[in-house]
Amino acid sequence: MEVLNSLTTSMSSPMVLAFILGLIATLLKSDLKFPDGWYLGLTAYLLFAIGMKGGVKLSLVNISDIIKPASIAILICICIPIWSYFILKKIGKFDIANAAGIAAHYGSVSVVTFSEASSRLDLLKVDYEGFMPSLLAIMEIPAIIIALFIARIAKKNDINEEKVPIKKILHELLTGKGTILLVGGILIGIISGKKGYEQVMPLFDAPFKGILTLFLLEVGLVAGRRLGDLKKAGPFLILFGVLMPLIHGTIGIFLGSLVGLSLGGGTLFGVLCASASYIAAPASVRIALPEASPTYYLTASLAITFPFNVTIGLPIYYSIAKAIYGA
Repeated sequence: MEVLNSLTTSMSSPMVLAFILGLIATLLKSDLKFPDGWYLGLTAYLLFAIGMKGGVKLSLVNISDIIKPASIAILICICIPIWSYFILKKIGKFDIANAAGIAAHYGSVSVVTFSEASSRLDLLKVDYEGFMPSLLAIMEIPAIIIALFIARIAKKNDINEEKVPIKKILHELLTGKGTILLVGGILIGIISGKKGYEQVMPLFDAPFKGILTLFLLEVGLVAGRRLGDLKKAGPFLILFGVLMPLIHGTIGIFLGSLVGLSLGGGTLFGVLCASASYIAAPASVRIALPEASPTYYLTASLAITFPFNVTIGLPIYYSIAKAIYGA
């Protein structure tokens, strides 16, 4: 009953409803379309706003409080792509490139899922640690590197395989717009502090949820255009895209409780573990594994896992967190 109540609350959220509207508009073949560049513009705003707000909160946190959560975040980012790869390869029968490409997406994180989860907790008046956006930044890159490294090792004996220099991959990861905006925003927030942030608060605080709603409308349109790819993806990938987030989310919440995160912090950490990237990972996989099919990795992350998480997953993760924390 509690999960159903949470689900009802989640489904009545303007952000979730906007995403559903985008899906419906695509299915109805509506001519609704955002102007070119809006998607990138809204993404840039969200990344920078999350980073800056997280940096301000991080400036008020004792550094010793984040060591354990950061360590466990890096550990889970190493583990998720490894076991995801072997599940996809051995059970799903995907080839090396596609298994590694999908694993990279599920090991990395979704900024928008994190945004929706934090907005939901704010609505419920559930507090969480100020350094959670820093964990978001920490968790975005390592899993992608691990997955690509696995693919590199698995294909090392193929003399016909064109090798992409690891330096090029790292450059793409570390200088990509997502990393620059998120990490840069965190650094600016730390340096400027609360007083500095107050100068730009009218732009980055009050409008945030409205911008997120518009972004989710656009994501709904994009996801709707990929629904036809579900037939190509097959039942295994659909199950993978639903079950693995539940498993990863539960593990993340449990680990969060072990390292002393609050109920809200544990929930957000679980959401990060359960989410799948569709911003940083696709760009990196496109360069390092050009033979990997976007039909698989984009459909899995954007058309399966993302809709599941923002509509059904978030209330489930919060209920799991309350059970683990005994709240």
